[in-house]
Amino acid sequence: MSSPNCHVNNEWSLLKKVIVGSAASWGPDPTAEQAVDPKSREHILAGTYPLEKDVQLELEGLVHLLKSRGVEVIRPNIIEDLNQVFARDVGIVINDKLIRTSMIPARTPEWEGIAHYVSSDHLTTPTTGVRIEGGDVMPMSNEIWVGYGEGDDFEEYRTSRTNEQALGWLSVEFPDQHIRSFALSKSDTEPKFNALHLDCCLSVLGGGHAIFHPEGLKHEKDRQWIRKHFEGKIIEVNADGMYEMHCNLLSISPTTVISGRGFDAVNTQLRKWGYEVLETPMGETSKMGGLLRCVTLPIFRK
Repeated sequence: MSSPNCHVNNEWSLLKKVIVGSAASWGPDPTAEQAVDPKSREHILAGTYPLEKDVQLELEGLVHLLKSRGVEVIRPNIIEDLNQVFARDVGIVINDKLIRTSMIPARTPEWEGIAHYVSSDHLTTPTTGVRIEGGDVMPMSNEIWVGYGEGDDFEEYRTSRTNEQALGWLSVEFPDQHIRSFALSKSDTEPKFNALHLDCCLSVLGGGHAIFHPEGLKHEKDRQWIRKHFEGKIIEVNADGMYEMHCNLLSISPTTVISGRGFDAVNTQLRKWGYEVLETPMGETSKMGGLLRCVTLPIFRK
């Protein structure tokens, strides 16, 4: 298949083409020891880990919703016995480049599900020592916002997915853009204290608004910077809200947001701000620590 026309330079411009993850064949459920995030681990131990068919049903509902709004949807090639739900982390489109991310070893095979959509003239690969996942990277027009595991946190926590070396690599790869970084709060065992990726605690919308869980950021100075930057245009959610993935939404235009069904406080505020909110059920997918931004990899925004 020919290479896609890649172009993304922010989080909210009109979405024209997107890869949506798949739960068609994720194989045996992981054990608690194999879980790559604390929310999955919690559900494994509780016996409430989602069924493959239920997650696939939610993803198909999202695909139908996107197509009904004129978005071209691409699905990964199915790799048997591999969880391919969270497409966001596999690659990152910034401007006209698609970055092949360097994920944790358990997830690196996911790249093969989308590799055939990418040609070498669009593709860039991080240098040795760089660790980066798509959920931590937000194109913001003339800036790139990045969540990362700071110093010893990166070595200590399995939930640290993007390291400090990624910040330097991005600044070289995109010299015309400012790299704005935020150290994330990490825990391998307590999902309400862990921001797995930046998009688990921050969503930035087309009208200059934000949904934010402050404690997802490790440092108070960063929390205050976000509050000042979005002053008068921010809704803060507590640890329960982050746990339920209220910050993990998908903008398909500057004025249209796809959100989780049942996110009542957030969705009410979005509508008060003037957004069209399209609600879709994602409760089973959420049990694995990701939601709407996590399951989608935008390839082209107009």
